[in-house]
Amino acid sequence: MLRKLLRYLLLSLVLLLVFCASALLAMRFAIQGREVRVPSLTGLTPAEAERVANNDGLVLAVDTRYYTPSVPRGRIVSQTPAPGNRVRRGWRVLVAESLGPQRAAIPELLGQSEHAADINITRHGMEVGSVAIMHLAGAASETVVAQSPRPNTKDAASPRISLLFSAADNEPAYVMPNFVGKSLAHAASALESAGFSVGKVWSVPAPSADESESGVPGIVLKQYPPAGQKVRAGTTVNFEVRE
Repeated sequence: MLRKLLRYLLLSLVLLLVFCASALLAMRFAIQGREVRVPSLTGLTPAEAERVANNDGLVLAVDTRYYTPSVPRGRIVSQTPAPGNRVRRGWRVLVAESLGPQRAAIPELLGQSEHAADINITRHGMEVGSVAIMHLAGAASETVVAQSPRPNTKDAASPRISLLFSAADNEPAYVMPNFVGKSLAHAASALESAGFSVGKVWSVPAPSADESESGVPGIVLKQYPPAGQKVRAGTTVNFEVRE
């Protein structure tokens, strides 16, 4: 009786192992059945490449376009993932499209407004790339102060032109220093040497005898604008001082 029971247990264990192995094998085939090899798309047009990708259950996306003299205009230059890689169905394949050799000259955009630069770039069949803004002393506000590629570049890789604009409020800003406790003469000298000017000065009567330490004549008690405030060059600073 015991032998029969052991035999049944052993048989059940073997059947369970066979079932698990079969399930794992079926799962593996199912996963592999959903995988495909990435086809080679280079040299095809985007429309042709999309048909080939779709036939394998893949999605095509033109990620970028750039100039290249070795591949005709309108043909695929490169792709990611590379041909032969195994991916799941529905995977997105990114491709780069050739614009052929560079024909359009890079336009001169320095000094132009954003609107004018955008029109000029579009007229040359190009695109606006990255845009940045900075404060630049002496430059007209909201105009192009630098561009990449530079004007008339002959070997540009991309049709995108990146632009650097001067800020709308392009005057340099300063942080007002603290003159409280210093003499008015010292404050006036420091301000004038930095390009600022002293405005109105209000005098406050001297304190009583027991406050003689804080009652030194000509000492700044308050200032307007206050210390730490951002100001522009040429700002007038007003003071309240001890008589």
